[in-house]
Order: sequence, then C-alpha cells, then structure tokens
Amino acid sequence: MSTAPLARLAAQRLAGLAEERVDHRFKGLPPDADGLTVGELAAQRRNLFRDGDGFTTPVLALSAERLEHNLALMETYAARHGLAFAPHGKTSMAPQLFHRQIEHGAWGITLAVPHQVRVARAFGVRRVFLANELVDAAALRWIAGELAADPEFRFVCYVDSVRGVELMDAALRGAARPVDVVVELGAGEGARTGVRTEEEGTAVARAAAAVPTLRLVGVAGYEGEVPRADPDRVRAYLRRLVGLAAGLDKDGLFAGAEEIVVSAGGSAWFDTVADVFAEVPALSRPVLKLLRSGAYVSHDDGHYSRLTPFARVPEEGALEPAFRLWAQVVSRPTPEQAFANAGKRDAAYDLDLPDAQVVWRDGAERPADGVTVTGLSDQHTWLRTGPGADVEPGDWIGFGLSHPCTSFDKWQLIPVAEADGTVVDYIRTFF
Repeated sequence: MSTAPLARLAAQRLAGLAEERVDHRFKGLPPDADGLTVGELAAQRRNLFRDGDGFTTPVLALSAERLEHNLALMETYAARHGLAFAPHGKTSMAPQLFHRQIEHGAWGITLAVPHQVRVARAFGVRRVFLANELVDAAALRWIAGELAADPEFRFVCYVDSVRGVELMDAALRGAARPVDVVVELGAGEGARTGVRTEEEGTAVARAAAAVPTLRLVGVAGYEGEVPRADPDRVRAYLRRLVGLAAGLDKDGLFAGAEEIVVSAGGSAWFDTVADVFAEVPALSRPVLKLLRSGAYVSHDDGHYSRLTPFARVPEEGALEPAFRLWAQVVSRPTPEQAFANAGKRDAAYDLDLPDAQVVWRDGAERPADGVTVTGLSDQHTWLRTGPGADVEPGDWIGFGLSHPCTSFDKWQLIPVAEADGTVVDYIRTFF
C-alpha cells in the first residue's frame, strides 16, 4: 500500500497550522490581529514590546535562539554517545516542535496516552514510543488500523502485567500487524508503573511472546523514579534494566524482533543512561539504545536547571531556558507588595513558583532586583518588593518558569521571539 497520500495529508495539516485564523481563543495576541492567519501575523514580525504592535499581558514567549540551541545540543549529545533519541512529546504537544526534533536527529517521538498518539499521527510522525501500557480496547483497535494503513508506522508500547498482555491480545485479534511491546521494569519501591522484579518481568515477557498479536522487542524504564536517586542508585537500576534485556534475550524471547530496544532517560539522569547503555553487551540482534528526554526542548529556570546532567558534565555543553512569561504590574498597594496579571492559568507552579527576572519599562530592560514571587492566585502573581525594588503599575515583568510540562499546556499558541522581542513564528499546542 502506498503511503504517499498519508504523507501528503500530514504535510498539509502541518502547513495548515499557518492558515488558522487568529481570534479570541489565543491569549496574549494583539486584538487587532483578529482575522489574520497565523502565517500572516508571523510575517508582520511584530515586537512583543513595541508600542502599537499590540501584544497583551500575560503572554508566554519562546526564545527563537535558545530553542534552536537546545535542539542542536541534544542532537549532538545523542550522536556522540551512540544513542537513538525519542524525546517525550507530552512536554510540548506541539507538532511543529515534534518535526523540528525529528529534523534534529530524533528517531521518533515518545508519548503517554492515546490522544497524544492521535495528534502525532495526524501530523505525520512515523515512529511513536508509548511510555505506558495500553489496555484501552478502542485505542488498540485504532492503533491496529494505523499499522495496517501505513507500513512505515512503527509503534512501541510498554507491558508490565500478564493481565495487560491478555487485554491487549483480546483487543487486537485479527489485526494485520502485531504491536511491538517492551517490558517495563519499575525503578523501585514507590515507583509508578512497571514490574518490580526480574522474575515478574520474565513472566510478562513470556506471556507477550506467546501471543501472535504482540511482538516482544525489548525492555524499558524510567530512572527518574529511583528512590533517593543519586548516581550510584540510578546506575544500579539501569544495570538491572540492561540485565533484564540480556536475560530475556538468552531465553530466546526476542525471536520475532529485528532489533532489541533498551530504553530509558528522562531529563535529569540521561548522562548516567548514556554511561550504562555504553556497557550493553552484544545481544542476538542489534540494540536500539533509546533515550526519551523531553524537557530539554525548552529547558527551564528551576527544576531542570538544577537537575540537568549538563551541570555534571559541563564539557558537553549547556541547555538554555527558552521560556519567558511576560506579565504586567497592575497594582502596588504597599511599598512591600505588588501584583502582576498572570496566575495559575498562565504559569507552571507544580514544582517551583515563577522567578522574576527582568523589568521592561519605557523601552529598556533591567534586572528585577528586589522582586520575589511569593504566590499565585488564579489570575494574579503575588510579588514581594524589597528594598531597592523599582516596579510600578504598567511595568512588564519577565518571569522564568519551572517545569515545561506544565507550561506548554496553558497556552494554545505561543509566540517565538528573537532576543529583541521580534516574533518570528507561533507554536500551536494540542493538549
């Protein structure tokens, strides 16, 4: 079956994002842009700060330069360490970014739930790694249909229970192609999903290998959930994961696989993943060492800025925080307190509060000295203004954000701005 029509449709959908009309659905955009297409608005190269260009606060922006830097850095890192790369798409849920990641060497895109897979497929992503066990019969039937319609579509998902294998097998009876699965090994007590022992993993693997609807192709896990994680504990867990792969291979359970997938790698320990995966022994088939870090695409100014492996291996480079949330001071009721017009609807707050970084007034930017975020309401940022804090109503404050996975999801259309504030593109999200 020719896949050309599918590829053309996906390309049309991606190009069609620029044809979407700007209107009230997209917060922060200039009111006078209503009715323009996204492409027409981007071509105007409006500036976030220039009087008359019309951006309203709050508005979230991605740095064009830092975004490109981060994409290139992880491409180089994965290649240097002999890793394939399937960044986690749940971070951004932005097909434009998926394709930029693939253009920068990504093997495919990791996702978490069926809806996300549908988004990726609608925009032509050919390789999807689902970091979850999939037991929803309707979703499995849809996956089977996608596999039947597109011989070039590669789909891999977790299994972590014999019951899960049974449910998948029941839903996939009669499917044209088997679904590729990897046994998930949990990272220890308190981890989310995954088998807890190698014995359980072997039982699940045997169950998966015994049914014609599934094809056992490897093992996977998430080292970010190792209890009291440190390099030694993370390394020990990853060596268990590699050992499980070797044991299943020795038992002949990957007989139907063309390659053996060994996958791990969040955004905090991918250096240790690279080290341990370099130790993977020769197996009966080629090994696909698949890294899944996703937060790198925007990085952040809090959680991942502290945990990034590049802080441990500075000779490899450094990711740069690409997000900045701009809000306006709307009240300074006392010398010690001010309020900006962004809140929980606009900013990530599940791991760290936003960080006040710069103040923009009268065409000039300066550090937000003495300004501290103390809390968020639905639509307000609470600011403590200490000695020397020079803020007043009307000022724009640029905030750094922590945890990109809960930043992207609050914005449907995100301006991509150059360093001087010129907006050169818009990223559409699908949460």
